[in-house]
Amino acid sequence: MAEIKDPENTIIIELRDGPVVIELLTDIAPGHCERMKQLARDGAYDNVAFHRVIEGFMAQTGDVENANMEKDYNPRRAGTGGSQYPDLKAEFSGIPHDRGTLGAARSMNPHSANSQFFINFADNHFLNRQYTVYGRVISGMEHVDKIARGEPPASPDRMISVKVAADA
Repeated sequence: MAEIKDPENTIIIELRDGPVVIELLTDIAPGHCERMKQLARDGAYDNVAFHRVIEGFMAQTGDVENANMEKDYNPRRAGTGGSQYPDLKAEFSGIPHDRGTLGAARSMNPHSANSQFFINFADNHFLNRQYTVYGRVISGMEHVDKIARGEPPASPDRMISVKVAADA
């Protein structure tokens, strides 16, 4: 596992194949980073499915309303929900959507991101300045690469647990 320099702003996602360590970019997107930490601390991300995983593009998860595989999982609605908290204002920046970066999923409205996010499998620069980048994988990308593909996957993988490193 990578050396964690700032445990308060590092997320550890436990996947089937091992941990994924994410450095939050608090200076770039403070609102999105705070929301991710809040939902992690609430336990809201635990057992949430990767509901949209496209080969060569990205793995999307974070629908805490409809994609918790341990309660009320609804594969047909997964990807349509958010959290109990209000939507976030876009925090677009010049940080590119490179392989391993975390982007905020949203609807057509740029200010509609809430709890869902995606991890880029590749450099997806066509998303630059259109979706908020707020983190990057610093270790465990090999585990992200093994997430089951599909929209939705026939047998989806899940985030077993999501923790702020300071609390782990």
